[in-house]
Amino acid sequence: MNQSRRTFVKNISAATLAASTLSFPFVTFGKPVSQKKKLGIALIGLGYYSTDLLAPGLQQTENCYLSGIVTGSMDKEEIWVDKYNIQKKNIHNYENFDEIADNKDIDVVYVVLPNSMHKEFVIRAAKAGKHVICEKPMALNAEESREMIAACKTAGVSLSIGYRLRYEPYTQQIEKFARETTFGKLRFINTAAGFYMRRPTDNWKIKAEFGGGAMMDMGAYPLQAARYATGLEPISVTAQQINLDPDNISETDETTTFQLEFPNGEFAQCMTTFAGSVNFLKINAEKGEYGLEPFSGYKGLHGFLPHGKKFDFPEKHQQAHQMDEMCRAIMEGKPSLTPGEEGLRDMIIIDAIKESIKKGGKKVML
Repeated sequence: MNQSRRTFVKNISAATLAASTLSFPFVTFGKPVSQKKKLGIALIGLGYYSTDLLAPGLQQTENCYLSGIVTGSMDKEEIWVDKYNIQKKNIHNYENFDEIADNKDIDVVYVVLPNSMHKEFVIRAAKAGKHVICEKPMALNAEESREMIAACKTAGVSLSIGYRLRYEPYTQQIEKFARETTFGKLRFINTAAGFYMRRPTDNWKIKAEFGGGAMMDMGAYPLQAARYATGLEPISVTAQQINLDPDNISETDETTTFQLEFPNGEFAQCMTTFAGSVNFLKINAEKGEYGLEPFSGYKGLHGFLPHGKKFDFPEKHQQAHQMDEMCRAIMEGKPSLTPGEEGLRDMIIIDAIKESIKKGGKKVML
């Protein structure tokens, strides 16, 4: 996202709704849309992820297609119209976004904006009667997440979080190993995800006002991994923050490490960083170590088992498969595999991670 777009977007008035408490057993999903063979998706936020991954993925999907865009850039509008033959009536901007309610070509809004804008546009999309997919992390905190879930429940629309890995076979195999205790009782998980953030940079991901930072970007991957690799919810967290380059990354964390304790004695050591490239999930169990390395890339994942064995699956376009499955659930009136409540669970833990850091690494119970 360039500076002019950030400035434009930042000045948009934030939507306000009263905070709502919501228990986990409720799952947000909408009424079936069985009369449609394919759902129209509008992407809001046309940065790298939409441009290089979501839009190309929507050329491969069976249950959905790219029907519209939301952008504040005339230059991007022209590029997308030329490349994807998007109809002019399906192009919205941040000012007239609410008019999307009258657009019957758009069934789903995929929010791919800076984290600080997720709540506003999820709520506005829900009020417009559109199903919503929101990129991770769900929001700035758990309170915002609850508001988003409540808004979608009130509107009767589906809310899914873009946890693409939960739809791909390597991650699902790790989940299966945990369910079936294939390698015995789990003992210890070590997982990390990060990349080197080039600097100096004006990337919003290192700006506090946009909800940036390593934990709020790559941190979702080790956090999710610790949860799906155990099939359990953590009971406590301790966390530490490190900034090795405060001259360039001063507003947010550059590196965050956090430790999760689980009910049956399992323990996870997790790390996320903008200081270097790292990507692995290692799970120590009674019968040996297994996992994925890398575990969260867009492609090229590899699985390993005890005694040097490996496992691999045919490669799929992760985003295409994710969106297909999400839209299948909408059309069938079924809950999403990764509903808003899943995002809320992560945000509760992220809030606790931040609290632990503020308290000098003290344990925070969940």
